[in-house]
Amino acid sequence: MSILSKTYFHNEADAFAHLESIIWADGVTCPHCGNCGKIYELRGVRSKPSKKNPEGVERHGLKKCAECRKQFTVRVGTVFESSHVPLHKWLQAAYLMMSSKKGISSLQLQRTLEVTYKTAWFMSHRLREAMVQNVLPPMGGEGKVIEADETYIGNKLTKKERMDNMKWVRKDGKIRRVGPRGFAHKHTVVSLVERGGEVRSFHVQSATTAVVSQILTDNADKRSRLMTDESKLYIKSGETFADHESVKHKHKEYVRGEAYTNTIEGYFSIFKRGMKGIYQHCSEKHLHRYLAEYDFRYNNREALGSNDIIRTNTALSGIVGKRLLYRDSPIA
Repeated sequence: MSILSKTYFHNEADAFAHLESIIWADGVTCPHCGNCGKIYELRGVRSKPSKKNPEGVERHGLKKCAECRKQFTVRVGTVFESSHVPLHKWLQAAYLMMSSKKGISSLQLQRTLEVTYKTAWFMSHRLREAMVQNVLPPMGGEGKVIEADETYIGNKLTKKERMDNMKWVRKDGKIRRVGPRGFAHKHTVVSLVERGGEVRSFHVQSATTAVVSQILTDNADKRSRLMTDESKLYIKSGETFADHESVKHKHKEYVRGEAYTNTIEGYFSIFKRGMKGIYQHCSEKHLHRYLAEYDFRYNNREALGSNDIIRTNTALSGIVGKRLLYRDSPIA
């Protein structure tokens, strides 16, 4: 039997009950005043009549606080608040995103959930916001190994963009017109991964020694062993760790004992295949949310004792205390 045959994916009342069991596992709490005491459950309440629904729509999961006297549902104070999308469709969207290793496009969500493209796009970003983890303890520790590396993501320049960025340069006594090369036009991502553990990724304006050093200082335990490639970005930072080894990719050296960066390269492979194959394009202002999505799935993978259901419920537990308004995330 498919997991999507669960009643909370199709029935609104069951959807509210399921989300309440995750958010209010320790008891109902009023999102307005924080009261955990007496809470009334309101039944049979319907929304105001409209042309589409002359008799109104039954309001599921409606409760009232005995302290502040305000009404609320489990949606209030979460990324689901004020959404007109039925809750059971939110749960479907969450499961589809969590069970797809490389993600699911907004167009596919649009077709599956039977909503508009803008709605599907915004639902995706709200769920990515739920996956963001802000305060985390340092990675690694004594005897642990951390791999660090940077990568560059972005589409190739169009012919017009290349022509617009052409420059006249003097070379070998001749003046030539040269276009942009390398990864100067791409977005920079720096990631840290603990072998057998979790990954953390950061979108930065440029990968410099100072930026990389700050990321390592804030997120890695200095008692760890650091593994990198031959990049000069990590030489100074590596001196502060218990040990620092690097491999020389330019000389086709990829493994030397325990010195390698294959773990982080494997993560970059999943991330880039998903971004290029599923999402295809991502503007710079939204990249941090896509990184949060891929980090979350990697950190809740089966090798760490998770599965699709556990991963989905973990993501849903992160919706509290977060809001994402459409005007703050225009489609681009």
